[in-house]
Amino acid sequence: MALAHKSLEVETVPWRFTEKDKLPKPNRGRVPVIVDDDRVVHDSTATADHLEERYPDRPALFGGDIGRALARFVQNWTETVLLPGLIRLVLLDIHRHCAPEDQDYFRRSREERFGATLQQVVHDRQARLPAFRTSLYPPRRTVERQHFISGKTPAYADYIVFGAFQWARAISEFEVLAADDPVRIWRGGMLDLFDGLARCVPPTATERALEYTRAAAGLARPWHD
Repeated sequence: MALAHKSLEVETVPWRFTEKDKLPKPNRGRVPVIVDDDRVVHDSTATADHLEERYPDRPALFGGDIGRALARFVQNWTETVLLPGLIRLVLLDIHRHCAPEDQDYFRRSREERFGATLQQVVHDRQARLPAFRTSLYPPRRTVERQHFISGKTPAYADYIVFGAFQWARAISEFEVLAADDPVRIWRGGMLDLFDGLARCVPPTATERALEYTRAAAGLARPWHD
């Protein structure tokens, strides 16, 4: 999303959990990772920082130092509240969507991390769903009052939160958002902006970025208003 926001052409490389030797060096064994000329950048936030500094003439991801600092707050909330809540709802679904050669690794590593079987982690997810939805109060209040988390148009703070929901949505049919939740309506708007990505239909990065830029520049939000 950050690359599309910057209208940058990219070549993507498919990757699986057990293919750590395919990652560029230095290799931390995790994704996402980008190679930009001779520089290797790990982690989504570090990548966004790199893109903002390397391509200042392209559309801004943060809108200045204050926006960058507020995006860090959103990142911290996402990592400490949103993602821990989501993972305990969809962990078993991730395992089911893993490539067969990755399933043993995923089960072993995640069961060690959680101290429970995958089935035990998610067994009461329906009962925990109301508490998870309550935890979404900060973004809900925000998108009730403005088009996007970042204001009139989306920026990196939106991509942080949307990325978490899209990750869960891609691997699970378990709907974590109520039908009338403003967060779900906002998520639908973000899906519209990144329609090619959401459908896994890969137009070129330029086509995707141009479509995104046109939509973000003159967006009238019928799904919200």
